[in-house]
Amino acid sequence: MNFLHTLTGSFAQPAAENPTVAMIEAAYRHHGMEWRYVNCEVPPERLADAVRGARAMGWAGFNCSLPHKVTVIEHLDGLAPSAQIIGAVNTVVLQGDLLVGENTDGQGFVEALRPVCTIEGQRVLLFGAGGAARAVAVELALAGAAHITVVNRGRLRGQELADLIAARTGATAEYLHWQPTMQIPTGTGIVVNATSIGLFPNVDDQLDIDWSTLRPGMVVADAIPNPPRTHLIRTAEAAGCTVLDGLGMLVNQGAVAIRLWSGVDVDRGVMRRELERVLL
Repeated sequence: MNFLHTLTGSFAQPAAENPTVAMIEAAYRHHGMEWRYVNCEVPPERLADAVRGARAMGWAGFNCSLPHKVTVIEHLDGLAPSAQIIGAVNTVVLQGDLLVGENTDGQGFVEALRPVCTIEGQRVLLFGAGGAARAVAVELALAGAAHITVVNRGRLRGQELADLIAARTGATAEYLHWQPTMQIPTGTGIVVNATSIGLFPNVDDQLDIDWSTLRPGMVVADAIPNPPRTHLIRTAEAAGCTVLDGLGMLVNQGAVAIRLWSGVDVDRGVMRRELERVLL
């Protein structure tokens, strides 16, 4: 019997409501892996210490969630190509003696979206411009989306993301300042919430949009996994939209992370069922 397990985990603040630990440990158990996933509360001023600690203890890698997806980069030895474009990291992998930043957020989102709609040629409305939004925007553009409109309250970050998409991908892009009761532009095919609005424990928080501009036939996706049925998902479903909750993105990005750490392609159904058990 081996009493020394390989360690992985997550650095975030807040961390208590992050369900990633449940699905990844379920995958480890299902595949008989002597691995553990530790969910850690790490404030911004302690991130450098946490990264050094993971390196010192020989962790195989770790995830980064809010608010560390961009700032963690300065503590790493290098970035994978997709992370270089996105400018944000959600997964760190120990390669030899080097910590390399990857980004599986956008990949997970695209994998979850493909079964419900065609991405090629779509016009996308994206709320948010943080780490998750950057990953989703870049991967959607690389997957063939025609145009991405970035809606954000912070003009500088929103414009920066729109400029990045236009410069580094084949999609066109624009920034719109988030006005009160924001209307969804005519012709939008995919609406994505990549902000933290509605994330547990603030489950009653709502996007400030004109709900009457949700139209049947739109695909409405929320990157928030907890709770799975956010106000956005419930309202869009009632309006006749095709909805995609945050569990699909979370499961897929977690499975990609495990493959990067261990080389094992895990059963995603096991991960999804565990998330549903703990969240629904």
